[in-house]
Amino acid sequence: MSKRRRVVRRARWGAVPLAAVCLAGLSPAAASAAGHPRPEGDPALQRQLEELTRRPGGPPGIIAVLKDGHQVRVVKAGVAELGTDRRPRPHDHMRIASTAKAFSGAVALSLVQLGDLSLDDTIGKRLPGLPKAWRAVTLRQLLNHTSGLPDYSESAGFLETLLADPRHHFDSRKLLDYVADRPLNFRPGSRYQYSNSDNIAVALMAEAVTGERYERLLRELVYRPLGLRNTSLPQGYRMPTPYLHGYDVTPGEPTEDVSELISMSGVWASGGIVSTPADMTRFVRGYAGGKLYGRPVVKQQRAWIEGASEPAGPGKNMAGLALFRYQTRCGVVLGHTGNTPGYTQLIAATPDGRKSLTFSTTTQINQRLKPELLRKLRAVQENFVCALLKGNGKGKDKS
Repeated sequence: MSKRRRVVRRARWGAVPLAAVCLAGLSPAAASAAGHPRPEGDPALQRQLEELTRRPGGPPGIIAVLKDGHQVRVVKAGVAELGTDRRPRPHDHMRIASTAKAFSGAVALSLVQLGDLSLDDTIGKRLPGLPKAWRAVTLRQLLNHTSGLPDYSESAGFLETLLADPRHHFDSRKLLDYVADRPLNFRPGSRYQYSNSDNIAVALMAEAVTGERYERLLRELVYRPLGLRNTSLPQGYRMPTPYLHGYDVTPGEPTEDVSELISMSGVWASGGIVSTPADMTRFVRGYAGGKLYGRPVVKQQRAWIEGASEPAGPGKNMAGLALFRYQTRCGVVLGHTGNTPGYTQLIAATPDGRKSLTFSTTTQINQRLKPELLRKLRAVQENFVCALLKGNGKGKDKS
């Protein structure tokens, strides 16, 4: 089996196995996009990123953007592309993996705010073409991963197609067909189970109620209100330039560039978005801060239950509606994580959206592939959260 096929086989998109700094490099354009950079500092944070890049299986590059009001710190280590000396930059494109689920949440909750959708709307009402066994599942349960929907990305048919051709063009709106013959895994609302199918169904609900394509809804309800200029949901495998190259780093094997390994048509609303650290900073400040909808919707979004993002974020994790609560030793931040071949992501912000952290690495790190590295990554991320919250009443919980 070729290494590329092994990468796809052991990869994880979300929770299920898929056979599938210094400010010198911050350009004036990026500085304008991210805010007003603070003087260089935080040598301890810098050392922690450099140490992560040196660990077995560690990422070739890391970039973290910390923003407090208009003040920005960018901490980075390694390179954006092996074989070059180019450092990661805030305007470099990257695959955002399952943090894209927060975008589907932003679309759905914006439609709830507008009155087009209700959190109690069911699959049976909005998507009557899906299996009868799924009819009672609500939008709320899709958003907090208590739906019980079987995960299309672990179905034999999907995996067979993906392994045969990782760049296969899937019909994104028919991904749930791979599990249409399967019952729910459990009674809706009875327990938490992270599933890629949930956010496909969320996007389909949004399309059904508006008559608009999900990509257009993202532009109108998320990108434009939050000022995202370099964020998109592609169907193919190509990356826009410039981009952070993502790598499979397996000790004992040659490091391989997997940035363009997989077609995004096969993940779509569950993880297909391409963005930049600067745009993700704008997004999480608005999204976690509740800027896209009113207080009643925010309150529903923050009805926390037991559940962790994938991979787990820093501290103790709790699940809301397409949002997670991370209780660290220094305080609370809200956000999302994600991992996909070549990339691992964390976006987080204080509940008021004033302080934020975007933390991006250029290799896939999760519990199944690299448990020890994930443990170290989460510890470093918590240290960054503490640096972010310093001077903020230790992150007083307003969630």
